[in-house]
Amino acid sequence: MAAVAFAFWVTMAGTTAPTALYPLYGERFGFSPMTVTVIFAVYAMGVVAGLLVFGRVSDQVGRRPVLVAATLLAAGAAGVFLAADSLGALLTARVMSGFAAALVTGAATAALTELLPPGGRTPAPMVALGANMGGLACGTLLAGVLADGMAAPLRSPWVVMLVLSVIGLVGVAVTPETAAHRSALTLRPQPLRIPRGDPRGLPAGGHGRRGGLRRAGRADRGLRAVPGNGAA
Repeated sequence: MAAVAFAFWVTMAGTTAPTALYPLYGERFGFSPMTVTVIFAVYAMGVVAGLLVFGRVSDQVGRRPVLVAATLLAAGAAGVFLAADSLGALLTARVMSGFAAALVTGAATAALTELLPPGGRTPAPMVALGANMGGLACGTLLAGVLADGMAAPLRSPWVVMLVLSVIGLVGVAVTPETAAHRSALTLRPQPLRIPRGDPRGLPAGGHGRRGGLRRAGRADRGLRAVPGNGAA
């Protein structure tokens, strides 16, 4: 469980880490505030495209392969940022981050729900929420602290993020598969839809082991929100 939560956390942290560094990138590469808007936009496009095309992959091939792919993308994005010498490299890294966030959100949420027993001391929704929101919050904070206190402000944060991502990758690689039922892989865009529920906004039948977050966490329900939207 800890390995999945950590991989979720570090992947989401990687999506917001650049936020604290954009002023430094602007000085180095000489781009305008409009360019920063474009960088934000390509990240969001990566997330949405990933959710639409790969939203159900973890239901088909299993949670672990998708978590491995997500943390591998997160590590790759950190590596591209580390070596970035142009605006094109920054855009590439942001698209990779977007895909990583799209993959990890549904797979990690579902895996945590399957790993944690219902009615336990630590509810799966709380763990998933903490990993997701904690990663989004800590990414900017960690990058800002490292950029301010280290000699290489555009390198040091990404060295740390790369190391953390590799640790997360190793952790999910050795985590047992939690998906009991899998099907053949089919990659086709999923339509956007509003989940049916009661007037309070809860999914229908959202109680018990098969309700609540488990249903919401399945990748085909993962289109409820864009991970990191407005924060990265």
